[in-house]
Amino acid sequence: MAQLKALCHSLTESAVCFIAAMVCKILRDALSDVWSSAQNLRLRGAYCTKQNPQVLVPVADDSEEIETVCITDTLVRAGAAVIVASVSGNMTVKMSRGLKIVADVLIDDCVGQEWDAIALPGGMPGAERLRDSQPLTEIIKAQAAASKITAAICASPAVVFGAHGLLPGKAVCYPAPKFKEILGDKYSDDVVVVDGHIITGTGPGTSLQFALKIVEQLYGKEKAEEVAKGMLTTLA
Repeated sequence: MAQLKALCHSLTESAVCFIAAMVCKILRDALSDVWSSAQNLRLRGAYCTKQNPQVLVPVADDSEEIETVCITDTLVRAGAAVIVASVSGNMTVKMSRGLKIVADVLIDDCVGQEWDAIALPGGMPGAERLRDSQPLTEIIKAQAAASKITAAICASPAVVFGAHGLLPGKAVCYPAPKFKEILGDKYSDDVVVVDGHIITGTGPGTSLQFALKIVEQLYGKEKAEEVAKGMLTTLA
């Protein structure tokens, strides 16, 4: 009888452990689904309208902070819904000069979403980290294939677009020999170049003009001039 009671007690403990494990798995899966849904809702948000274009700005550790801030600030001023996405696996990204920026989402959450524009800052080796991000590569290739605004500034036209076959007939980049060599005869001396749906820019000092060119492509020249006037600058 004692052995039977011990056996029953052992079986009961095993059953409880099994049930507890199953409950934990169900809760974990449910929370994962809720998190995924929340992220998608956050990305789409109340701003996903024709009046508020969705703009993705991917960043990595060592991305250029002036370019990142000019892009995001200028587009928000124009009325766009800007999503900053980290490719580094952490929401907090340390930029090229040590400034820390907190992203809205991780890049994995952006795959499969629709974007009116995607704008890549430069900076090294930040541009290389953007280049090496598989989710971002998938996103920008889909964007370019759909002939939607795909933009990059500084090192990124050469390092990212050059690596993934996204350079158009004419483009610009940071005027360092190693980047100009990648562009080859596509290289232009302009500050900003628009070639079809691809926009490229030169660097930190011209990042406002780069961002305003994206505004112009999204909203029209009149809106871009209005934003530029408020910022005490001009279009390129």
